[in-house]
Amino acid sequence: MPRPDLTEQEYLREVERLANEVVAAAIGEEWLSYAPDPSDATPLQRAVNALARAMRHYHFVGDGCAEEDGRPSIKLAGVVLIRPDAMPADLGETYEDACSRLGVDPRPEGWALWNTWGEGNVRVTMIVSAMDTTEGLLLNWARGRTVYPVMPVSSQIALIHQGWSGPMIFSPFGRSKLGLGGRS
Repeated sequence: MPRPDLTEQEYLREVERLANEVVAAAIGEEWLSYAPDPSDATPLQRAVNALARAMRHYHFVGDGCAEEDGRPSIKLAGVVLIRPDAMPADLGETYEDACSRLGVDPRPEGWALWNTWGEGNVRVTMIVSAMDTTEGLLLNWARGRTVYPVMPVSSQIALIHQGWSGPMIFSPFGRSKLGLGGRS
């Protein structure tokens, strides 16, 4: 029964948020399946798999839902998009200056800066050309969905820098791992 202080729309958003938490927990336990259920799946696993298949998810190239040549997924703390016509206000530099500082040539499409962790939990920034993948991530993250992209192919990675670039848009996983609160 909905709490009296929630509107119908707020109630539905809360149910969706909780369903996403259930799906994220199943992903964390590494048994969630978007494919047909394995024969040894428990009734609870079958129900959670069905829930995950029914959840709205914005699909994009590199979202890991389709086979991606066996590439592993990568957990991101967050991303920064830099473009000739749209720079983060807090960055305080032009697109060309940012590209120069990062050591990449300016591209008309811009660059995505993926903040993640390397070996030993070292913070690193991957400068990638995967703009469509990054935009797909942002659509999902804006809805509180923890989505992990697959590792970009080598030709999509321009450089990797130690440390994170900012100001970043945090992923739900990044907020949780860094203890920043909010929706997970």
